[in-house]
Amino acid sequence: MKVIVVGGGKVGYYLSQTLVSHGHRPYLIEKDRAICEELADKLDLPVICGDGSTLVTLELAHASEADSLIAVTGKDQDNLVACQLAKKRYNIPKTISRVNNPKNTGVMKLFGVDIAISGTDNIAKLLEREVDTAAIKQLLSINSGQASISEFVVPEDYIHHGKTLLQMKLPDQYIIVSIIRNGTLLIPRGNTQILSGDKVIVLCDDSVVHDLSKNFGLESLPETKNEIKKNTEDI
Repeated sequence: MKVIVVGGGKVGYYLSQTLVSHGHRPYLIEKDRAICEELADKLDLPVICGDGSTLVTLELAHASEADSLIAVTGKDQDNLVACQLAKKRYNIPKTISRVNNPKNTGVMKLFGVDIAISGTDNIAKLLEREVDTAAIKQLLSINSGQASISEFVVPEDYIHHGKTLLQMKLPDQYIIVSIIRNGTLLIPRGNTQILSGDKVIVLCDDSVVHDLSKNFGLESLPETKNEIKKNTEDI
């Protein structure tokens, strides 16, 4: 697969290196000539010195032949323009953009970027999941992290022990896929009871993971949260 990487900083360098090791054909674009010379010495791939948010430079990278474009510069506006040109001018199927300011994530998606990746948002989500939902094990991430398939064990002395799924009135944003009880797989229906010790597989929108944790009594103990918070502050 031919991939254009816009931005030759640390992210662009290691990304290009990884793409090569996985059998892809990256073209790396970087504005700074000194950095370009250094990258050309280190990487066995085409390095183009120029502005990746301009047609002239994208033409030099043979953008019309690319399968995807990944913009990872330190400026969100440059990343957005590069992705827009890739889509509208060259019909590149997949565009991915690094988002330096998390507030710009929505704008990126609104203007056609297929995948907008904010490192700050991703780290925050990971920390929140570890602190508040440590009892929920994620099995598979879906749609670039917007949803996931996860599993958890219903705790002992669960306050809703014996209630049916219908009685629990669970939110629409998550669906109980299956329940394993005493080694037997159950396909849940509205009249299926939830019992302490059940292993539950759930399809869940990541925006309601905390509600899921609360509904099934999976919140971390306060002392555990404080310990994780202290360890985070020490880093």
